[in-house]
Amino acid sequence: MTKKRKTLGLIILVVVIMALLHPHRNNAGAQGWRNASQEPVGLAPDPALTSEAVVQVYTARTWGWRGYLGVHPWIAVKPSNAAAYTVYEVIGWRLRWGENVVAIRERVADARWFGNAPELLADMRGDGVDAIIKKIDKAARSYPYTDNYAVFPGPNSNTFVAHVARHVPELKIDLPPTAIGKDYLGSELVAKTPSGTGYQVSIGGLFGAMASLKEGLEINILGLVFGINPLEPSIKLPSIGRIGPARKLDFDGPSKISKAGAEMATEKPL
Repeated sequence: MTKKRKTLGLIILVVVIMALLHPHRNNAGAQGWRNASQEPVGLAPDPALTSEAVVQVYTARTWGWRGYLGVHPWIAVKPSNAAAYTVYEVIGWRLRWGENVVAIRERVADARWFGNAPELLADMRGDGVDAIIKKIDKAARSYPYTDNYAVFPGPNSNTFVAHVARHVPELKIDLPPTAIGKDYLGSELVAKTPSGTGYQVSIGGLFGAMASLKEGLEINILGLVFGINPLEPSIKLPSIGRIGPARKLDFDGPSKISKAGAEMATEKPL
């Protein structure tokens, strides 16, 4: 038992050091939340100039000390001919005002999250996307933890996006290892991975493993995810995130803005 505790302690120490030295943290926590930028970064097409339906999924380093280890995700949708984006996300502090944690509102799709630039995980446009938007809305409203929120190990904003993704496999999302809470399955032990291309086992979001054609192989130790994806060559580490080439976004006919934005927002190799 003593040896196991020492090993666990060494893992935690290494992760803390990695977090403190991590150069690709997008300056998480560098600004106070009241004056942190929420400006768009140019990853979302202008709804005033784009009539086709759009679905995009983002993550950004969260605010404050939690940004050293974790991210906040959201799903932005724009039905055909809509004048604005609707964003689906979970915000824990809504519980303070007696509201449920699921926020569904119109806002800028690619805004910085309290100063931190978002990364684009999925981008779908055109024919068939309106039907996917309806599935996203239904899945978001079926989220089972609307009155519960926990930064660690979940349920939280990453649990929410993983829940939606499991019900909308067309998204094929590979949530980063920094999406703490994505592996929280409640009382379930086995489920499909968020991408819908494999399966995972999880004990309360604290310990688990997954194997998937999209996510690759991952292990979860106390919410810290380590992994490797041989199909889209990359490695996954706590705090640092995904290390590898730019993500392959699953939609046909990417526009120039999407290609440029994906390269800009994806974490660069060390």
